[in-house]
Amino acid sequence: QVQLVESGGGLVQAGGSLRLSCAASGRTFSLYTVGWFRQAPGNEREFVAVISWSGHSTYYGDPVKGRFTISRDNAKNTVFLQMNSLKPEDTAVYYCAARGSRQIDMSSTDYNYWGQGTQVTVSS
Repeated sequence: QVQLVESGGGLVQAGGSLRLSCAASGRTFSLYTVGWFRQAPGNEREFVAVISWSGHSTYYGDPVKGRFTISRDNAKNTVFLQMNSLKPEDTAVYYCAARGSRQIDMSSTDYNYWGQGTQVTVSS
């Protein structure tokens, strides 16, 4: 069982940066693939980024490539999402999610554990 808690969201002007954190419980968190997803009002949940259990493999959704960076510190059971050059269209609730598999996956339906989400609002 894994519990996830996101933090770091807030209000930022366009062009600014935020760093989201996803803190996890569980001794085996280092074996989990972790993804970030986001959902804006009226939209479906969207894939943002994913990182492998080792941290050696990362993938990004097209809208955030080159601007966002996902990383993890398994010693601290934490995954990060560094968001730079933020745009108003990045406004959404951001969720981290974990799956008990080493396989990289970009589909939200394949993740077993979810955090409560953190709001990111980017003003123009």
